[in-house]
Amino acid sequence: MAKETCVTKQPRDLGLFERYLTVWVLLCIAAGVVLGKLAPGVARSLDAMAISSGGAPVISIPIAICLFFMIFPIMVKIDFATVVRAGRNLRPVALTLFVNWAVKPFTMYAICLFFLGVLFRAFIGAEAVDHVKLPLGLDLPVGASYGAGTVVLEQGAKLLEVPLWRSYLAGCILLGIAPCTAMVLVWGFLARGNDGHTLVMVAINSLTMLFLYGLLGGFLLGVGRLPVPWRALFLSISIYVAVPLVAGYLTRRWIVAARGEEWFRERFLHRLTPVTIGALLVTLVLLFSFKGEVILGNPLTILWIAIPLFVQTMLIFWLTYGLARRLGLSYGDAAPSAMIGASNHFEVAIATAVMLFGLSSGAALATVVGVLIEVPVMLLLVRICLRTRRWFPARADTDVPGA
Repeated sequence: MAKETCVTKQPRDLGLFERYLTVWVLLCIAAGVVLGKLAPGVARSLDAMAISSGGAPVISIPIAICLFFMIFPIMVKIDFATVVRAGRNLRPVALTLFVNWAVKPFTMYAICLFFLGVLFRAFIGAEAVDHVKLPLGLDLPVGASYGAGTVVLEQGAKLLEVPLWRSYLAGCILLGIAPCTAMVLVWGFLARGNDGHTLVMVAINSLTMLFLYGLLGGFLLGVGRLPVPWRALFLSISIYVAVPLVAGYLTRRWIVAARGEEWFRERFLHRLTPVTIGALLVTLVLLFSFKGEVILGNPLTILWIAIPLFVQTMLIFWLTYGLARRLGLSYGDAAPSAMIGASNHFEVAIATAVMLFGLSSGAALATVVGVLIEVPVMLLLVRICLRTRRWFPARADTDVPGA
């Protein structure tokens, strides 16, 4: 007997918003950059509306509102009574954990080290340097060496002077050790994956980050022990994931109790997809307006950083997707597993880079580039998933109509 799906069944045809999503995304990126250039004061004011932790902005209030309306409709569609069944399927869970924590951080380090430290080093500037914060709690005299850097005095403050390419590498590392726990729900939804499995992995990755983020970061950065940004992690996970999850669960229960399951499925659910897509587009306008000046002022720098991040994303996606096929997973589990591996929790990465290295550091810029390429690349991967559904066995519990 087939198991129940973790998500309420509904027609899966692409709507107007989804069919031309790439076009809307490109228009919103352009609109955001133009807004940031023409009205930088407005963009800065919105960007300043944030909840901070340890002196670093962790939660952007406008982005948090947009993410709520992106994720809330997905949470409403999930039948939480059966999510536990998705967690009992150990193979996709084990695959996702293996790729996210045993593979992805190390491939990010190796790929970015090759591109930034070897291939693009001359373009970045072999002698170019960056001034970053000293590691927290460390007080060294001016002129002292620490790792690959030297302590210097800049405007009365002690800073660590490091090669610029190494600063970019540090930001990439922070992206590589932060698996996505928010927007991946949108990518899995658009790819017609098993939303129950995605939600289970979001919960597991959120908990795993609390233990492994600092450990892997300190090991790969090689700058001493990386303090775990506990408050940043808890705030980010709570606001970006927990709030819409609880709201979706309570809303579903209330509507089903008040109007019935049929009304919920036939009259309510189909109105939610445009809400998710609309919130995604507004989020893009905001994100790119915040960073419009950075994009226009550093086009080649952004390119040097974006190329290894793109290579890393594609490698992890195809590795996970290929392993899922070899393991005989259904498409419903394979697609979100690959999406989770490919995407990054750039909010936490940016907050950590600012906290550890400073707002104007190359590390912070590298995490921002992660934002710039995340949406276009993940939408490309969504399209790839939808076109390759027949590569995977059909199973009644996770199969997609029309696959």
